[in-house]
Amino acid sequence: MDARQASHRHEERLMALANVTGVGSGRDEESGEDVIVVFVTRKIPRDRLRPEDVVPDELDGIPVRVLAMGEEEP
Repeated sequence: MDARQASHRHEERLMALANVTGVGSGRDEESGEDVIVVFVTRKIPRDRLRPEDVVPDELDGIPVRVLAMGEEEP
């Protein structure tokens, strides 16, 4: 399974998490590996999130990256 397929497979569950505004796939700028990208309004330290709202580090063996995109415009 590639990053695009994995992001589609988990999109509904990820979108239900607090702060998540989008899900996609891309390439990690540092490592060059394919990743699942989770867009959030702002990054919150894991220890301040409820366990059920923590974005996993990997899904289906694909690394997950969280990117803060700022507040959405009304």
